[in-house]
Amino acid sequence: MKKFFCLAVIILSSSISLGTIWLPSIISDNMVLLADSNAPIWGKAAANTKIAIVCSWDKKNTITVMSDGQGKWTANLRTPKKAKKSTIAITCGKEVRTITNVLIGEVWLCSGQSNMAFRVNEIKDPNKELKKSKYPKIRLFIVKKTTAKTPQEDCFGEWVECNPETAAKFSAVGYFFGKELYSKLHRPIGLIDSSYGGSPAQAWTSNEALNHNSLLKEYLATDANNEANKEKYSMQYAAELKEWKNQVMNAVAAGKPTPNKPREPLELREYRKCSRLYNVMINPLIPFAIKGVIWYQGESNADNPMGYRVLFPAMISDWRTNWNQGDFPFYFVQLAGYGKVSTTDDWPMLREAQTMTLALPNTGMAVAIDVGDINDIHPKNKLTVGKRLALWALAKNYGKKNLTYSGPLYKGMQIEGDKIRITFDYANSGLKLAKKSKTLKGFTIADSDKNFVPAKAKIDKKTVLVWSDEIKNPSAVRYGWADWCQCNLYNKKGLPASPFRTDNE
Repeated sequence: MKKFFCLAVIILSSSISLGTIWLPSIISDNMVLLADSNAPIWGKAAANTKIAIVCSWDKKNTITVMSDGQGKWTANLRTPKKAKKSTIAITCGKEVRTITNVLIGEVWLCSGQSNMAFRVNEIKDPNKELKKSKYPKIRLFIVKKTTAKTPQEDCFGEWVECNPETAAKFSAVGYFFGKELYSKLHRPIGLIDSSYGGSPAQAWTSNEALNHNSLLKEYLATDANNEANKEKYSMQYAAELKEWKNQVMNAVAAGKPTPNKPREPLELREYRKCSRLYNVMINPLIPFAIKGVIWYQGESNADNPMGYRVLFPAMISDWRTNWNQGDFPFYFVQLAGYGKVSTTDDWPMLREAQTMTLALPNTGMAVAIDVGDINDIHPKNKLTVGKRLALWALAKNYGKKNLTYSGPLYKGMQIEGDKIRITFDYANSGLKLAKKSKTLKGFTIADSDKNFVPAKAKIDKKTVLVWSDEIKNPSAVRYGWADWCQCNLYNKKGLPASPFRTDNE
């Protein structure tokens, strides 16, 4: 195998020296280039050689760059605001590489863990949606799920037109987000799905960013400890597999259902290790011009919500720094409700950490507490989530100024006798109950000793009054402060209020 790899490298080096043009997978037929931008394209050719590029939307001008001593080159293409189907011809010596069926439009990266990876063919009644999913001007690129210990130059994937076959395998949240943009903007949409189920945010963050922050180095230390104990974890897993095989044989002999195969220990899973996904599922995409990112992740970091307060914004800043395209929009989904039994505040605190990340510029949060599933960590309603993310983009990036794009966010509290009045941002249009609801749910209130009890609550214009007959001197209020609970407070535009606690002040 090692000899074959060396031979492949020799052949690749030899072919490049003869003038072969190499392009990363993200730069290929059917792609969408970001409109009205200096869109980078890059590749390899013979060392110290002139590369000439002609775009069909600007045939009169030839872009010329030189490859460096390693054959690497980069060119920035000035894209128009709109164009018909285009081609890009890249010439090196006598060789011409032509990229065809290129569209000029909007490009968004869709990333995160399993709820972003959740495919269209997994939603409720997928065939109903897939029958109408033929959108030639929406293009899809799925980055193959894999890991790498060091930053890679390329990933596995290809651009395809959106149709029932290709949409079925694509991120449902990403698909519905892109479909909503397309229906409102009538522009070509490029969507890049780079997601991996069960992945923590540190796996999506570069090693440099983790090393740069003393608090984030703890994630690297954990990986180092797991590596040092790899043999122990491997032996434990081997013993579990042996016992499982015995149980399977006994079950088969007895005519009983066979037990599920034990999963590999978390400590051995490569996709959970620092930077492993960034290296091969993000780095090869940089610096492809994107409008922004949508992100759905957090479940795999819920065991350390305080760490996520630092990690998540650091990851966003890391991407923005490495892309070198400014503070591009980064819109994320707050964890949906889920009914697992918990004796900790981990999930509510993770949602709080997500809310705190809104302090970063050009970020936005789609609240999903009301579309969760008490029995399933992967709720099937991805349409609502995709549309809520699209509201942020339409309002903030595409000039749809009359749109309300966020549900109510906690602003402040005021004690009024035995009641507490809660004020909100994004409530100028007023507040309302969910359909078919008669009373507000999900509120608790505490006395001066922070003993929380279920509370009564009512909407008072743009505020909410909260109280309990058991509490005469209230000190704090919480809303939706559980893994899963009934939450039915919305603004007049139909967007749900985010869970919060006032005792974090």
